[in-house]
Amino acid sequence: MKLDIVLAGVGGQGVLTMASLIGRSALRSGINVLVSEIHGMAQRGGSVRCTIRMGNVNSPLVAKGSADCIVSTEPLEALREIDRANRDTIVLTDVNPVVPPTVIFEDVDYPSVETILDEIRRNCRLIEIDANELAKKAGGIISKNVVLLGALSAIDILPFSHEILLEEIRRTLPYKDINTRAFNLGRKEIMRRKDEKR
Repeated sequence: MKLDIVLAGVGGQGVLTMASLIGRSALRSGINVLVSEIHGMAQRGGSVRCTIRMGNVNSPLVAKGSADCIVSTEPLEALREIDRANRDTIVLTDVNPVVPPTVIFEDVDYPSVETILDEIRRNCRLIEIDANELAKKAGGIISKNVVLLGALSAIDILPFSHEILLEEIRRTLPYKDINTRAFNLGRKEIMRRKDEKR
C-alpha cells in the first residue's frame, strides 16, 4: 500500500495541524507514515505545503504527477500544486479565496475562483466545498481545516477509519464540540453528494 497526499493553503489556516492529525492517525493505526512541511516567507498569509506519504515509502517528498490526493484550504494554492497531480488525482479544495497582500500592494489580478476551479477540473478530479460556510455552522470559522478533514475522510482514500481521525481531533484540539461538528459536517456533505449520484 502506498498513499501520497499533498496539503496546501495559506499560513494561519491550519494546514500543519491537518498534517499532524493525519500523521498521528496513521501511526495509531500501525501504518508507516512520513510527513514533510514547507512554510512560506510569512507565517500568516504565505503559502504552506505539507506532504504526507503512507505505506511502503522511504521519503516524505511527493514527486511530480504522483499525488493521490491534494487537499487545499484555498483554491489558488490547490492550483499551485497541480504539477504533483495526474488525471486520477483527487483535489479537494475550499472555494473561498484568500487574496495575499502582495496581490493588493502590487495591483496584480487574482484570477476568478471559477477560472481556478476550471483549470483544476481540466487536470484532475475536483471536489469543491464551501468549508468556510460549514465551519461557521459548526460554531467557528477557525474549524474550516477540520471540515476539510471530515470531507477527506468520506472520500474513502485514507487507510484508516474516520473514527480514528475524529478521535485524534478530539484528543488533540481544543473546542471539542465545535471541531466534532465541523468534522461531521464536512463528512456528511461528501456522503450526501455520493448518495445523490447513486
